[in-house]
Parts: sequence; structure tokens; C-alpha cells
Amino acid sequence: MPREITAYSNPLIKRVRTLRDKKHRRDEGLFLAEGLRILTEARETGRLPEMLFFARQSAGHPLVEALVEAVESAGGDVIETTPDILSKLSGKDNPQAVVGVFAEFLTPLDTIDRTIAPLWLVAEKLRDPGNLGTILRTGDAVGAGGLILIDDCVDPFSVEAVRASMGALFTIPIVKARWEDFLLWLRAGPGQLVGLSLDTDHDYRAARYTAPTFLLTGNEAQGLPETYEAACDLLVKLPMLGKADSLNAAVATAVMAYEVLAQHRG
Repeated sequence: MPREITAYSNPLIKRVRTLRDKKHRRDEGLFLAEGLRILTEARETGRLPEMLFFARQSAGHPLVEALVEAVESAGGDVIETTPDILSKLSGKDNPQAVVGVFAEFLTPLDTIDRTIAPLWLVAEKLRDPGNLGTILRTGDAVGAGGLILIDDCVDPFSVEAVRASMGALFTIPIVKARWEDFLLWLRAGPGQLVGLSLDTDHDYRAARYTAPTFLLTGNEAQGLPETYEAACDLLVKLPMLGKADSLNAAVATAVMAYEVLAQHRG
């Protein structure tokens, strides 16, 4: 049976609130996810929260009941609480019906089977959690094998990134790697490294992509370093016909991903 917590001063509430901070997430290896859609997506992929908080008003919802039953059956902690406390946990004035506390999960680079998918997404030094979440959603949409985060990217388990991923955080593998380690791993097997760049005249639709394609997107402000571009098998550019000199990193990744997908399918 769920237990009830209604006091802001409860030690567990205070502890869970700290998971909105990167240092506490790193120390505990835990992160927050909110909303029925995201937690149901997680449950359907076999991932359950270690702690599940839900508001009394939503107790009768069939998806909430399914989550409560699954978490309890797995030995997790289920807590019935108030909308105000859910708001404190999530940091939103209009809280979702449920908040879950999950164990962080990353896929080691050396365990990846590059042959399981024709397209992989790679991002270097992303800074915006919204971009990271959107790229995860793109990866899910195009059936990418996973997202490989290079160097010091924004935390994929931040509340903002999890929220922006709309559940895709749970559907495709996420890898963290240093550039040198990634390049060494990549060159040990098949794989075409395609970089998005402003310093090329090679149009993205004129290029030919071979599977598995590793699509590399650079930092939002600086783009890819010259040495990273030099290591690519192919650099391509999206045409910019207006006054802007580049697209948002997540948008550019999505445009490219669908072009690569179209070629692989066709």
C-alpha cells in the first residue's frame, strides 16, 4: 500500500527536491522524471522508478494505478502526496499527476553494437537541455541506434532535458564519451562519420550516406572544432537562404537525420 506524506518538512521530500541540482544527482545516481506520459513510456520500456509520488486526486486514473502496481511489485517506494508537494518536487506551478525518482543509466561505449541501426546521433558539447531533449526525440522518431554525447555536454538527466525528451530518454541508449575514445572506437569498425559544418560547400542532399552513419552535431555557439571536422569522413551544409547563418542545433540534426533516413530507406 502507498504511504502518505503531506509535510514539506519531511526528510524524503527535502532529499528528492535536491535532485534538481546536478551535484546531488551525481552524488546519488538518481534523477527526476515527471508526468504520466513519460513515466508510462518508461514503464513500457521496462524501466521503473525507485520512488513514485502521486497526488490523491489522480489515484483512480488507470495509468496511475498501473504505475503504482508495477512499482510496488518491483519493491519500489510509492508515496501519496499533495499537488503542492508535487509542485515543489518538479519546480512547476502546474504539477504533473506523478513524479518518479529513477536510477541514472548510461550505455558504455564498448557495449554498443553499431550494426543494430543504420543511423546514430552524435553531439559535441551541447549546452542547452532543450536541444538535447529534442535530439533524443528525433533519435527515437528516426529509429537511431542511440545518442552519443561527446565531451562536456549538458546533463541528459536534468529535469529540463528529461522533460524535453518527452520519454525518448527511456527509448534509445545514451552514451557519454571523450572525443579520443569515441574516434578510436569508431575506427575499429564500419561507420561513416558525417559532420554538420558551415565551412563546406557540400550540400546535405547531394551527399551519399552509408550505413551505419554517425551524424555529428557541434556546440550551439561554436559548432565543431577544426580538428573534429578534419576527422570526419564527410562534412555537409544545410542551405541558408535567408539572413540567418545557421539553424538551431536540434532542428539541424532533425533535418539531417531525416535525409539520412530517406537515403537508407530508398
